[in-house]
Amino acid sequence: MKYKGPVLLLITATLWGMAFVAQTVGGGTVGAFTFNASRNFIGVLFLTGVIAWRKRTGIDQPPTDDGDGYSRRTLFIAGASCGIVLFLAAWLQQAGINAYPAGAAASGRSGFITALYMVIVALYGGFTQKRQHPIVLLAVAVAVVGMYLLCVPNGFGSLYFGDVLVFLCAFGYAAHIIVIDRFTQVDGVRLSRLQLLTSGAVALVCTLVFEHPTLAQIYAAAVPILYAGICSDGIAYTCQIVAQKTTDPTVAAILMSLESVFAGLGGWLILSESLAPIELLGCGLVFAAVMMAQVPEFRANALAKRRAEK
Repeated sequence: MKYKGPVLLLITATLWGMAFVAQTVGGGTVGAFTFNASRNFIGVLFLTGVIAWRKRTGIDQPPTDDGDGYSRRTLFIAGASCGIVLFLAAWLQQAGINAYPAGAAASGRSGFITALYMVIVALYGGFTQKRQHPIVLLAVAVAVVGMYLLCVPNGFGSLYFGDVLVFLCAFGYAAHIIVIDRFTQVDGVRLSRLQLLTSGAVALVCTLVFEHPTLAQIYAAAVPILYAGICSDGIAYTCQIVAQKTTDPTVAAILMSLESVFAGLGGWLILSESLAPIELLGCGLVFAAVMMAQVPEFRANALAKRRAEK
């Protein structure tokens, strides 16, 4: 099916975007460590079921120690490394969402600020290649202007602490993508399960040390936790794994970055959040910067295809 990959990635972006709504609602009841530990372990259970299904259908790719494929040691290192980075990024994001005051449009703001990880990844790629593409530099400038309009439209006195934490989480998610790129030989679903297990275990320890939630609090946040665990950590990641095998990487990145748009729409439709016109302009500029950051790779991939066809 020609459009299977893009359709699955659009579903992924929708589920990820709506997860910001779940995080905003759940964050009003439980702490960041508690929310993330709960959603991560639910995601682990879901992906365990996915792996069991893959075994029955013969498409599972388990680790081996015979020199073919990838080893258990590589899977462990990959899962632990990605899981620790994911824990830090997810904690900064959830803590930032929890820190927003009432009426701050937490879902929309955090969704667009988090999307800056796409620009950061593109900027990192330029540094490692020892040459920055002018479009990437322009994207950074546009992102800075957009961030200013979104977060400090009335001066730095209007900057929320949540904005700062979510901005830092964008660097965390950029680092997460970079670390994952080091382990492309590892089965994606198994890597996802192990990284969620690692992230959840660290978050659980922090929960027991710092938050001490009650069962009543966790029960009150059960629906948002279940959505984040099953839909965001489980279904969306599985759709991403399947889709990226048949979708151009740059097209995939652009489609996944639409999560920021769905985060804003979800906050508006479900939570009745609203942004001032100048803040909406900031959102638009941030989204434009994310799109611009993908242009160099998009052009490079198009050129490579033309050369391959000749």
